[in-house]
Amino acid sequence: MVTTSHKTYMAKDSTVERKCYLIDAKDKVLGRIATKAAIILRGKHKATFTPHVDTGDMVVIINAEKIRVTGNKMQQKEYQRYSGYHGGRKVVKLDDMMKRLPAQVLRLAINRMIPSGALGNKIKSKLKIYAGENHPHIGQKPIPLNI
Repeated sequence: MVTTSHKTYMAKDSTVERKCYLIDAKDKVLGRIATKAAIILRGKHKATFTPHVDTGDMVVIINAEKIRVTGNKMQQKEYQRYSGYHGGRKVVKLDDMMKRLPAQVLRLAINRMIPSGALGNKIKSKLKIYAGENHPHIGQKPIPLNI
């Protein structure tokens, strides 16, 4: 019987190399941006992905107000929240949300693809979304990402 020792690689927080990616959301589909951003934030695009370690990179998204959705989602998709009181259910259509808080639409889509908990909160903090062209993360030298 031949025994070989196979060691499974486990990433450590101190050894993870972090990058910064820039996504221009102009005329891109909401779901496609969200899935790509969630994969990068989580670190699943790396060979060193470890589920219990934050191996992901930072994501900066610009032009959030110019995203597209397919079908009739602009009039039909609804976002719900609940205050906890009787009759405290609030429903907002995607169309209204895009007019008021365009960055929030993308943030909700991406955050709901990331697991909840302490690690998820740490991962979600590396997401930066801006409605316009300008962002203050030029110092991080973000790598443009095509979707």
